[in-house]
Amino acid sequence: MSVVIRATALAKHFGGLAAVDDVSFEVEAGEIFAIIGPNGAGKTTILNLVSGLLTPTAGRVELLGRDVTAASPAQRCHAGLGRAFQVVQPFPEMTLRENVLVGALFGTPGLSRADAEHRADEALEVTGLTALSAVDAEDLTLMQEKRLEIARALATKPSVLLLDEVMAGLRPAEARDAIGLVKAVRDQGVTIVFIEHVMPVVRDLADRVLVMDHGKVLTEGRYAEVTQDARVIEAYLGKEDAA
Repeated sequence: MSVVIRATALAKHFGGLAAVDDVSFEVEAGEIFAIIGPNGAGKTTILNLVSGLLTPTAGRVELLGRDVTAASPAQRCHAGLGRAFQVVQPFPEMTLRENVLVGALFGTPGLSRADAEHRADEALEVTGLTALSAVDAEDLTLMQEKRLEIARALATKPSVLLLDEVMAGLRPAEARDAIGLVKAVRDQGVTIVFIEHVMPVVRDLADRVLVMDHGKVLTEGRYAEVTQDARVIEAYLGKEDAA
């Protein structure tokens, strides 16, 4: 498989605080790759460095074989990187279709209106929102908002999609539905990189897991492997959970 994301010796300092310190990892095409760790481990900072919201203090980010370390978030989006955020902020007085259409038009400069509408309709179908396409975004449930956030990102036609705790606030049944949605997105040929605190979700979704603590990588591997690592148990899972 080809590597679609390569992070090399990434570091991010805020004053004297090293939020991320010498982090390297690779994500292969078609994977669902999880980044986990306790609060303050540096997980969201990593996503911000990969997506371009933050500039690294040191290190390098490659997307689909191209060095994008100095590229803006918009440039990375146009190069094939999408992102769905934990806090969903749709345009409330616009319909779902209009919200997703914005994503399509932003994702590909010069895209015709007809092609953008087709792309928006495809994203709504994948995310199970077609029947709600004419509903205003302000009238959605939390789960529907999460689906809309993913639909907007999908409409940019990403090769890689970053998901920042999209399960946050969902009930168990809704989380199970969301797991199915993420797998459906991967089945469309999109590589997934996600942050998540709910360990059953990580277990059911991730092909590989990167575990962070205090800005550094603790370990990386399959879920069953990393959850048996003594360092992970001590830093994140806790002795009782690991029993």
